[in-house]
Order: sequence, then C-alpha cells, then structure tokens
Amino acid sequence: MVRLTEDDVHEYVTGICFKTGPPGRVGCELEWHVVDRHQPAEPVPLHRLARALTGVDPPPAGSTLTYEPGGQLELSSLPHPDASATHAALSADLAAVEAHLGEAGLRLHGGGLHPARLPARQLSRPRYRAMERYFDRDGAAGRTMMCATASMQVCVDIGANPADLRRRWSLLHQLTPVLIAAFANSAVWRGQPTGWRSARQLVWATIDATRTRPVAGPDPRAAWARYALDARLLAIRETHRPWQVNPGLRFRDWLSSDRHRHPTQEDLSFHLSTLFPPVRPRGWFELRVIDAPPRAWWPVPLAVVSALVDDPIAADTARAATERLARTGRSDHLWLRACRDALHDPHIAACARACFEATRAALHRAGAATLASLVDAYTERFVDPGRCPADEHLQQRALSGQRGTPCPSPQPS
Repeated sequence: MVRLTEDDVHEYVTGICFKTGPPGRVGCELEWHVVDRHQPAEPVPLHRLARALTGVDPPPAGSTLTYEPGGQLELSSLPHPDASATHAALSADLAAVEAHLGEAGLRLHGGGLHPARLPARQLSRPRYRAMERYFDRDGAAGRTMMCATASMQVCVDIGANPADLRRRWSLLHQLTPVLIAAFANSAVWRGQPTGWRSARQLVWATIDATRTRPVAGPDPRAAWARYALDARLLAIRETHRPWQVNPGLRFRDWLSSDRHRHPTQEDLSFHLSTLFPPVRPRGWFELRVIDAPPRAWWPVPLAVVSALVDDPIAADTARAATERLARTGRSDHLWLRACRDALHDPHIAACARACFEATRAALHRAGAATLASLVDAYTERFVDPGRCPADEHLQQRALSGQRGTPCPSPQPS
C-alpha cells in the first residue's frame, strides 16, 4: 500500500477543502438545547427525543437531523442559492420539528451554553468516547464543550478563484470578533453569571489550541495543511481493537512513524473533522463562532454573514470597518474583549453598527424583505444600543431577583 505523504495532505486540502467555484450558495447548521416544558433544567433522554421526532425525519425541506453528545439537536440545511432560500427551507423544517416536539412536551432552547445543566454525555459512539478521553486531560472544558454548548454555524462558498478565496477567507477571520460580540448569548453557566457574555466561546479557548486556534498564514491552503499536519492526533481509529486515544503524535509525525499503522486518506478526513478553528474549510467555509441565538433571532446571523461575504459593496464596507477595529488591539485581546464585553466595547460596537448597516443595505438591494426586516429589528433592539442577547438574559435575571456571584469560568490557555 502506498503511504500517505505530506504532499498528499496538501493535495487533499487544495482539491477537497478549498475547491473553488462560482460563489453564492449558503447553508446553515442550527444547534439547540432541548428541554422539557415542565422540567427545563433536567436533561432530555435521547431515546425520548428520537421517539418524538420519528415522524419528521427527514424534515420537509430536506435538512438533516443529528444529535450532539449531550443530546443537543442539530438541524443542518441543504445548500441553497442565497440566504433567503436557506431561511425559507430551515423555517419550514424547524416548524415541523417544533410541532412534533411540542406534542411530546418538549421545546427548543437557544443559548450558547445551557444555563443550568451539568455536562453529561449521552452518545456512546467511539468518536465521542475518544473525544471525551482526549479532552479530559485538560480538565472539564472538553466535556462542557461537547455536552453543554450549542452554536449556529453559517456556511458560505469558498470563492470563484484563488484570489476570491483569499478575500473571503480574510474577511471571515476579520469579522470573527464582531460576530462573537453581536450574537453573544451565553452569560450564565451552572445557574450563575460567568462575567463573560459569550462563555461558550471562552470554553472553546480552553481546550487544545492545536485544534481550536485560528488558522494563520497568507496562503489559506498552505496554512490549513500546515495546521492539520501540526495538530495533535485525537485518536488512531482501529477496527478490531480499542482506538488509541491521544497517542502523543502530530499528524505530521504519524506519516513517518513506524510505531503505528500507516494513515490513510480516511484517517486524514477523520483528523480534519476533529479540528475546530473559528473558520473551517470543508469544501465551503464553516463559521463556528456564533452562539446559538434565541429562537426568534436565528435568521439574523445567517443574513449578516451571507450579505457581508457575498455582496461586494457590503464586503468592502465590512473590510474597512474590521480593519479599523483591528488597529485597536492585538487580535487575541480583541477576541477576548468580544467574549467578555460584547458590544459594550465601544470599538467593537462601532464596527458592528457599520457591518449591520451594510447588511441592511445589501438585503434591500437583493429584495430580501423578510430578512431585512428581521435585521432591522435586531439592530434596533441590540446593535444600536450596544447590547446582545446575553445582556437581555442578565437583565431578566436581575429583575427576577436572581443575582448571585459569578461562578468560576474557564480561562483561556
């Protein structure tokens, strides 16, 4: 058998992860916590959730239903020609899912972290057992990430050609702190405020940096190949014996190691699926920094990301605004400011207002009236006054007398 080489890794990255073509398609993955209407703090057993959804799998518009390790429900759309089509399809599928959940006494809860539950893994697949063992070496953050977090991932095309690829890749990375801040929705954890408005994103910052930090480098394809080669192996999969979890190798080391079986292209594909940078190339760009939003507002991140990336005028505005923002501090500090302060940071807030105004104009140009009205309402409620959904949650707690002191929150490595 021919051994996989570093050149093969670069070829796979170029041909599969960064395959270029006419841009425009948009997809979306929505993760939700599922709660019992009468016992919202208690976990919902997966067998109960699966039984409730038997009659709507697959949903009418073709989205895929899957489950995360802690029982979170993920609804993944097909790619559609634009954000309006994605919105329409996911709305139909979401309505069908919610109707079946309601009959079973269940409902969806939007939030980056479940505010009350302790993390408990419900899926026992080898992948998730291996992930749990691997991340446990760094403390509890890995289990929290797997079993208590939920996000919204917006997916956009790679680009028409290598130059367009680089522009879109760069812009998505520049937008990261703005999107974290504008949609921060995880201020409470284990029943107490954390002191961070996006504690979910902070949880991600505490686990293995070789697989969660941003991908850096002027050439995206070379940078992603290098990132994959240098990332630690989560596990070596085996067919007839237990997986070797955390074998102490980088993927680069495994290519030349004689202590283990030789990796295959399937092993490379699995390894890439265990890497979780803020922007992940998968034949499309998957943006991973948005907290699961409140139910009413989930279309807004979809509209904002797609407009700022796909509309040339909005993209130019966003690029200029984020470049101004970048001059206010180091990128890692800026990212942490976004997690902690969200739009209370005046520089991030100014950038967000420029980006949301550009989004609104782009949606009106595209004739996307429904999405435009939602973005208008979100801007008026949150962005213009410098707030985010986490602020609303904290305010509701204060009004109900649930003050408390901040619980210990994970600290970035």
